[in-house]
This record gives sequence, structure tokens and C-alpha cells, in this order.
Amino acid sequence: MDLQRYILTEWTEEYKQGRLKRREFLRRVVLMSGGAALALPVLSGLGVAASAEEVRQAAASSPPAAAQTPGVTVPPDDPAIEARSVSFPSGAIQVLGYVAGPKGVAPAPGVLVIHENRGLLEHFRDVARRLAKAGYVALAVDLVSPEGGTARFSDPGQVSAVLGRTPPEQFVAMLNAGVAYLQGLPNVRRDRVGTMGFCFGGGMVWRLATANPNLRAAVPFYGPNPPLADVPKIRAAVLAIYGELDSRLNAGIPAIREAMQRANVVHEIVIYPNSNHAFFNDTGNRHNPTAAQEAWRRTLAWFERYLKGA
Repeated sequence: MDLQRYILTEWTEEYKQGRLKRREFLRRVVLMSGGAALALPVLSGLGVAASAEEVRQAAASSPPAAAQTPGVTVPPDDPAIEARSVSFPSGAIQVLGYVAGPKGVAPAPGVLVIHENRGLLEHFRDVARRLAKAGYVALAVDLVSPEGGTARFSDPGQVSAVLGRTPPEQFVAMLNAGVAYLQGLPNVRRDRVGTMGFCFGGGMVWRLATANPNLRAAVPFYGPNPPLADVPKIRAAVLAIYGELDSRLNAGIPAIREAMQRANVVHEIVIYPNSNHAFFNDTGNRHNPTAAQEAWRRTLAWFERYLKGA
């Protein structure tokens, strides 16, 4: 699925389910479309009727105040880990990121963490620190880096619009640079690198797995499928995680399962009951603590087997 279309349909689903107010939905579509006039045919394609004046007024409105919890379960100063902001090149782009790893430990496997469509928020830095506590060196990459990074924007809708307008090939190039950066760290086992990501980031996990044969393990959380013709290029062992109530993403499960079976890709597909899209994110309103804890346990077991194992 085209990544811009993926984000637009996600917003549409949130709007129709009452989790995104109409004016904010219209405002975001304007941002993604590049202007109020350009948004009208996009809205029509999404099955949403709106007048030019309503769209214009929405475009002039301010984003609502963020209402997320901090998203910290492992503090940056936890004595068992070391964490810091980093940057590294990807062509002419200086990619921003955040590295966390166990303190005073011999070289460990590396894991690339890929954020949702709102950018590198604290929750994803926290995921990196959780991995560090489990014995991995984790790099959370900021895919908004070509525009100065997530922190440059106060409006999450703008972040999503930037991501939606960026060619997937540019994301893959930045992520490949992230894998190379991880492999070059002295405390990383360069032959034991994996990746995990969520929503939009889950889709990027799929695409990275088709593009980088050095990955040994990949865990996409409810991510849109990659081009199915590229699935035979996957060399990583894939643990694909979904929520039972996430009908939009789950519609793609039969196709990706069949493609992996045909290509003999080592894989497991897990669908968590009573869980929706983004159920792992403990800063969001669809967090399912029971499913999130079990998915984390299963993810660590997968990395234990394919990154730490023989």
C-alpha cells in the first residue's frame, strides 16, 4: 500500500470511529494534500463529503493540544544502560537517532527501532531503552530527519504529512544507513542485527527486510504489507504481530502469509484478541496492556532465538 494512502486511510478510520474530530481530520488531509483546493478530490476519494469553505476553515485552524502520557518506563539515567542522541549520514541527509545499550557488557546484538507516523516520540526512545535492559543495543531512527527531525514540529499532523510525502526508497536508504551505523558500533555484534517497528514503522520493517539481507530477525507490529513481489528477498526470520480488531490491516494477512510460505521465509503470524491497531503503544488510547505485555515477551523470545541464539 502506498504510504501516503496508508496514513490517509488511517486518519479516515479514526474520524469515522469518532477518535478524530472532523475539523482536525480535514486539517490533516489539507496538510497531506498540499493545500485546501487539492484536499477536495482527496477527500472525495476517501468517501468524505466537504465543502470548499469548510475545508478552508479547517485548514486555518490550530492543531489540538497533545494529550499523550509521557511514555517512559525505563528512564534515560537507568544505571544498567547507556543512552544518547546520535546522528549519521545517509547520502546528503544527516539522520538523527537515539541509541541505548547495556552498560559495561560485551558486544551485543543490535535492533533498529522504527517509529509510528508521528515521528520519533519519547515512547520509541523508551522502547530502545527497554531493549537495552534486555541486552540489546537499540537504535531508534528519526525518519523526519530530512526536514530537521521530529522535534522541529509541534504539530503531529505536519509530521505525518512529511512522512506521507517522502518516497519509500528514501526511508529504506536511511534505515539501511541505520543498520550500517549499528554494525559499526564497537558494542554491537555486526552479524546479529534485527529490526522492529509499529504501524507506519511496521510497514517500514517489511520494506527494510526485503532490502537488507543482513537482517537476521524482523518484528513488524501491524504494518502494511511490502510489495509482495519483493517478499522472496527477505532473509530475516519474521514475527508479524496484529490486533484482532484491526480489520483494515488484517485484510492483508492472507496475502503476506501466502507470499512468505511460497518464498520459504521463516515466519510466525500472531493476532492478539480484543486488540486494535497500535495496541502496543502505552501512550495512546488503544493500548491493551495484556496484549502489549505478551507481544513484548514474544518479541524478546524471537530476538533471543534469532539474534542471541546460534
